[in-house]
Amino acid sequence: MHHFLKFYGFHQEFIIRLYIFGAKFTKLPIIGRIVKALLNWSAVSQHSALVLTGEEAKQVIDRAQNLAVGDCKCRKVFGNCDNPIRTDLVIGVGYDIFTEFRSDEFTQISKDEAKDIIDECSARKLVQCIIQCRGKYYSICNCCTCCCVPLRLNMVYGVNKAWVRDKGAVDDLLDELKRKSQQ
Repeated sequence: MHHFLKFYGFHQEFIIRLYIFGAKFTKLPIIGRIVKALLNWSAVSQHSALVLTGEEAKQVIDRAQNLAVGDCKCRKVFGNCDNPIRTDLVIGVGYDIFTEFRSDEFTQISKDEAKDIIDECSARKLVQCIIQCRGKYYSICNCCTCCCVPLRLNMVYGVNKAWVRDKGAVDDLLDELKRKSQQ
């Protein structure tokens, strides 16, 4: 069992608030650089987002064994826009954890339903990313610029490892998922 992700799943709302609270310290003289370095270390070693195109997100969906949809915690907690909330797609270890421990919030869906969510969110100009926790990808998010924690950490607070576009990493992920789906 992925214990850190399980802990995060139980305390998700508190933890995303904590990320943004801590990020505000990046704006302070002297201590700001230290806080930014710690948040970047956390992004690399613990929790971060890899930006996907809509088509790449659909390729991940095609290779997923199970999918469930739940509420986007960033939009639910921060509520800065009127974009749809039920857009968080959990896969892999995320599916296992969130459908077990947050079964009232996450519902299993088909691949076609998941792709429809990607299409709807893309039409609204939301950006897809896949979230990793300690190297395990567990969720496809559909992010807005006003609520999304990893995006805000990067764009507003300069925590550039929290939200990255790395085509090589995306290709590696898709290859890994393809191998797993063929087993």
